[in-house]
Amino acid sequence: MPFHRRFALLGLLLAGSEAFAPPRAPLRTRLACSSQATAVPEAKPRAMGDPSKNTVVVAGATGYIGKFVVKELVSQGYKTVALVRDQSRLRPGDFDGAEVKQVDVCDAQELQKVLSSIPGGVQGAVSCLASRSGSKEDSYKIDYQATLNVIDAAREAGGSHFVLLSAYCVRKPLLQFQHAKLKLESALTSPERADLLHSIVRPTAFFKSLSGQLEVVEMGAPFVLFEKNDGSVMQCNPISEKDLAEYMVNCFQDVSKQNRIMDVGGPDEPLSMRQQGELLFQAVGKDPKFVTVPASLFDVIIGGFEFLARFLPNFEDTAEFGRIGRYYAVEDMLTDGDGVSYGETTLLEHYKKIVENGEDYDPYAVFGTKKAPSAFIG
Repeated sequence: MPFHRRFALLGLLLAGSEAFAPPRAPLRTRLACSSQATAVPEAKPRAMGDPSKNTVVVAGATGYIGKFVVKELVSQGYKTVALVRDQSRLRPGDFDGAEVKQVDVCDAQELQKVLSSIPGGVQGAVSCLASRSGSKEDSYKIDYQATLNVIDAAREAGGSHFVLLSAYCVRKPLLQFQHAKLKLESALTSPERADLLHSIVRPTAFFKSLSGQLEVVEMGAPFVLFEKNDGSVMQCNPISEKDLAEYMVNCFQDVSKQNRIMDVGGPDEPLSMRQQGELLFQAVGKDPKFVTVPASLFDVIIGGFEFLARFLPNFEDTAEFGRIGRYYAVEDMLTDGDGVSYGETTLLEHYKKIVENGEDYDPYAVFGTKKAPSAFIG
């Protein structure tokens, strides 16, 4: 793995239907005239109705959350279409109960053609797209433009409701991918797309991102804590992938979740990074031991890369990866105020399950022995 990806990964892992839209001009024409777009009648919240009569497409279906959204849609009885970049990389059974369509979501015209070819049209869409690296170029290409392509292509194909997987951290935007996501949220909620119901879901943190120290802890190493300047450590109430997928899919029927932006976390009370470590030691059956690292170490490293970027522009992305690592090491991710705590699976239950069944356990399956990593492509 290239150094810059390892660097970013360090911080991330250690820290833990019925209504169709009115006829519109062809997508090509609308794209060319986007600067002249005007407001349209606002869609009113409404339940989608019988899932078996509604087709929902999922972009980012092979990603970490996307694969669970596909399973949840199928489980609830929707006609589900999983959009994938390379169908040849899938294995039999990867998307049981769903139709798979290969398409490049970065190609707006190809995407529009594929979605418009779906018999009966599209009634809903979910995007779980996210940039892999978090670099500026990748973020605006995927988190913004590719996702916008999906919104407009789904709308063109008759879609009346769009569910977007965003991120809680956009509330305090310091990183390129956060700004790209906010720009996309603004586009989705703009007057020119008011005829499209939207549900924007901002999860606090995923269980997987808080599980990165499992193997080293099992081998007897201490749990690494990143300490803020005031001596405290980050806190969060993460949500399981299955609970998050269920919340997102429920947006199609629950009118209280429509035309809204929602911060969503799991059922745990706020857990400090130290408490997360204690739960991990409990799950592996070892006595807790910790080592504390000042988060200011990130500042020194990032500063070095920023200096190098003055002369070698490629280091700007490396500095951004460092900023991402630092952000997740120190920023709290809590559903306070109007935020929602949702689901049943606690972080301790998750830790116990991955100890028993492996990091890539399937919460939809009956657990047995540890299983090989899943075939889904992130």
